Amino acid sequence: MQLQDRVAIVTGAGGGLGRTHALFLASHGARVVVNDVSAAQAEAVAQEIRDAGGVAMTLPGSVTDEGAIGAGVAAVLSEWGRVDILINNAGILRDKSFAKMTMADFRTVVDVHLMGAAICSHAVWEPMREQRHGRIVMTTSSSGLYGNFGQANYGAAKMALVGLMQTLAIEGAKYGIRVNALAPTAATQMTHGVLPDDSLSRLDPALVSNGLLALTGDAAPTRAILCAGGGHFAVANVTLTEGTYIGDGTDAAERLIERWDDVCDRRGDVVPEYGFFQAEREVTSAQHAARRDEAAKSAA
Repeated sequence: MQLQDRVAIVTGAGGGLGRTHALFLASHGARVVVNDVSAAQAEAVAQEIRDAGGVAMTLPGSVTDEGAIGAGVAAVLSEWGRVDILINNAGILRDKSFAKMTMADFRTVVDVHLMGAAICSHAVWEPMREQRHGRIVMTTSSSGLYGNFGQANYGAAKMALVGLMQTLAIEGAKYGIRVNALAPTAATQMTHGVLPDDSLSRLDPALVSNGLLALTGDAAPTRAILCAGGGHFAVANVTLTEGTYIGDGTDAAERLIERWDDVCDRRGDVVPEYGFFQAEREVTSAQHAARRDEAAKSAA
């Protein structure tokens, strides 16, 4: 019972993957706050948890409603005194090819996935900092990491969540806040019609929820992107190749094209610890090139 008496908020938990997340965390001892845009569905899941001997309360409302989320988190703090875990799971689909997609559909999906996660994370951030403990999980997707036809809005939002995770993990480190991302594949209302039936039969959402213990327990990593589905787990990384120095000059653009394979060579690629790693390495490369030029001039 690694999560005994931890307080966990799960968004979009009135059904599908959010429901299995809530039930899983409760089964490991957490007191669970069930969020959903449907108050009735949130209460039904909370009652499931209580019927199984767990402790649960509801936080009804859309994750895009900053006032409702703020009031809900305040109620949780008043009732239970802390928030230890936030699972940003709420999401919607508005799939269409980009040519046929309206900007309203694009904006709606980004608002729910990205702004919803930001609103909920911001609501729990200060309580987690004050207690010097917190676990936040963003729900990303292979559609964001690698792209998927007809999901420009969804993919953009899901990759944006990786950027949010990376930065919050850095900012939260000294406060004991660990932030990770989960890229699930599960048979839910959102994936019916997207994946074939024979694949869906193997993708029980509960098999994804098993990954939460690693991401929310005392030994949780930070800045991990855990891919989970069908009982299989993997970790995705955003890497940076070693690259090569091209320099300046009127032919620099042409030389880049000539050396494109060297720039893309993945041997020796790294996972940067922070965003400015790229800039620091670029400056260092330029400095080394300048020193080589000076040495060559001196030798001549």
